[in-house]
Amino acid sequence: MSWHPQYRSSKFRHVYGKAASKDKCYDCVPITRNVHDNHFCAVNPHFIAVVTECAGGGAFLVIPIHQTGKLDPHYPKICGHKGNVLDIKWNPFNDFVIASCSEDATVKIWDIPKHLLTRNITSPKKELLGHVRRVGLIEWHPTANNILFSSGYDYKIMIWNLDTKEAVISNPVKILDAHKDVVLSMSFNTDGSLLATACRDRKIRLIDPRAGTVLQEASYKSHRVNKVLFLGNMKKLFSTGTSRWNNRQIALWDQNDLSVPLLEEDLDGSSGLLFPFYDSDTHMLYVVGKGDGNIRYYEISPEKPYLNYLMEYRSHLPQKGIGMMPKRGLEVSACEIFRFYKLIPTKSLIEPISMIVPRRSESYQEDIYPLTTGAQPALTAQEWLNGVNKGPLLVSLRPGSGAVNSLPQFPEPEPLVKTTDLSQHQDRGGKMLLEGMQKSSEIGDNRKQLKVEEKLPKNEQMRLSNGFDIFECPPPKTENELLQMFYRQQEEIRRLRELVNQRDVQIKQLELELRNLCTDTGGY
Repeated sequence: MSWHPQYRSSKFRHVYGKAASKDKCYDCVPITRNVHDNHFCAVNPHFIAVVTECAGGGAFLVIPIHQTGKLDPHYPKICGHKGNVLDIKWNPFNDFVIASCSEDATVKIWDIPKHLLTRNITSPKKELLGHVRRVGLIEWHPTANNILFSSGYDYKIMIWNLDTKEAVISNPVKILDAHKDVVLSMSFNTDGSLLATACRDRKIRLIDPRAGTVLQEASYKSHRVNKVLFLGNMKKLFSTGTSRWNNRQIALWDQNDLSVPLLEEDLDGSSGLLFPFYDSDTHMLYVVGKGDGNIRYYEISPEKPYLNYLMEYRSHLPQKGIGMMPKRGLEVSACEIFRFYKLIPTKSLIEPISMIVPRRSESYQEDIYPLTTGAQPALTAQEWLNGVNKGPLLVSLRPGSGAVNSLPQFPEPEPLVKTTDLSQHQDRGGKMLLEGMQKSSEIGDNRKQLKVEEKLPKNEQMRLSNGFDIFECPPPKTENELLQMFYRQQEEIRRLRELVNQRDVQIKQLELELRNLCTDTGGY
């Protein structure tokens, strides 16, 4: 009997990486030469922050996301640390607040002005003093507002509540003292109730952060872990590290049993670190190599073989660090599902790399953009500290749509239309009625989308037809770009008109079908 490989259907089999053109890159950026194993870059839809090389203390740059091209050598910096900056992270619920940690054993919270920087910022909004040695990692809580985790070379993880008026906070709300060496990586599950850590003692720990107890501990000797990552709600952990023979290695773990990995795979013999990134919306996993130009990407499945290799993006320019744009900052009209910002210190360049699903249509592709994490917190800091767990608030990436509750709310059935009675009399008519209701609701959504521009105030009006925000995207610079944007809008308007006409015809057909159905049932 001949053997046939199992065919696996996937929407993301043909995802490819596309590097930005030179005019869309950030040039002449003095990227840090520090050898610390961190991303050195943080991105949100408004700004890109990058740790920079400077003399005397530590500093980082905050550049508006659309200010591409050559950077002014005298561009203002955020420079309040007395030692090298080791990590920076944007507040997930406020695009104008960023946290930084440094070799001076402090964590600082900075307010970034909405206008362009004109001078160096030296005074932070808040300063967190608690660690006695340098602080190497910081992480914001994924669902609770103003909760920050910091990890230092004193082997402690501290939890800070920033919902206070004090400018200097010396007492963290909790200290996790479960590690015997430096913590190399921290990762939260979806609702932030569990914390996974990778330590230099080669162990992965699963911790309840509020109780401070270690729930699981992995001490698998043939995998020396460097970075660990929660895979959303899959109840699995992913780690990168090295094998006994110093090969770069990846491993997949069951959250409830860390004794032996579910999967273990050697990648290559390079010495650089591997940074993992997970997209819980598409279940895609990206593995970025430090010191090389490769980005491998996989698709995660709940059953064996768990990890399905898709493709590899290759480049001859090595990356020192990497930043990741949140999903709400992607360009949905180009079917972009992920975007990296690659730090290339040899050329003083930051290069955006878009991961794109090849599609012919420029309309919104709902199947590759499910509801995703928004910019609103699900909990206050005190609620989370009191023991409340809640998943993130979800939003749609469709232009003009708003926030959605983290728990699905089902609308009450309309009293005028009894679909159950109709389905008992005639199954086909009931199915057509449900389809008609869905299609009519889609028409309403489209019409609402066209009217959103009229309802918004003048300072918040958005160009919704092609998914661009008029204040976030620069105006077209050339006549060719202007024509392209005009033709794209014309095509979108034509498509929407056709859609509305088709739906109107379908509604009339369904109304006629419903009337015939009612007369048939009345005859009995």
